[in-house]
Amino acid sequence: MKKNLFLFLFVVFSFCSFGQKVADVFKTMPDSLLPCLSEDNKIMMLVDTGRTVIPYQLGEFEKLNHTDSYLNIRTSEAGTTQIKVLPLINNTKIVCVIQTACAMVCDSQISFYTTEWEKLDKTSLLPLINVESFFDSSKKGSDNYNFALSLPDISPIEARFEGGGDDLTFSLDLSSYLPQEDAAQMKPFLKKEQIVLKWNKTGFQP
Repeated sequence: MKKNLFLFLFVVFSFCSFGQKVADVFKTMPDSLLPCLSEDNKIMMLVDTGRTVIPYQLGEFEKLNHTDSYLNIRTSEAGTTQIKVLPLINNTKIVCVIQTACAMVCDSQISFYTTEWEKLDKTSLLPLINVESFFDSSKKGSDNYNFALSLPDISPIEARFEGGGDDLTFSLDLSSYLPQEDAAQMKPFLKKEQIVLKWNKTGFQP
């Protein structure tokens, strides 16, 4: 009897998790991840199918893109928050949140959660992406490689779900940040300005 009850509850849980959309998790998103957005404002953001702008004391929230599994919100003149529901191989789902701040360049912070907003360790879900990831590793032994790598003192890497899909695109924009002379010294060592990782239902892979 207990075995049958456990099986029933597991099937129900899997079915509910499998059917969850971004609207479901957005409604219960912790205030710490998206401050100043009230429960009523969240509902308004989801119900309105067109462009939605919600004013608050520090500016306004603007819905940029909304699909069944993806929500992109401009949180300020310089910031956005992307919320993406990703399927796992066992018919459950997890949530990826990308918070991006843009000044001279854009920098993104990525975190993962269960659909109940329990934080997950991202090391098994996402490989490390840093400035060197965009460099040509075949030139690593050259004299100027390490010097060129040391020129940026920050890692201006922007992450986004293009069109709300499952693929994760990383972009490196050093030309807007570095002095022209430094950017010119780095250019021979840069292999690419974008890296695209594919979601395979267990993690992101090149």
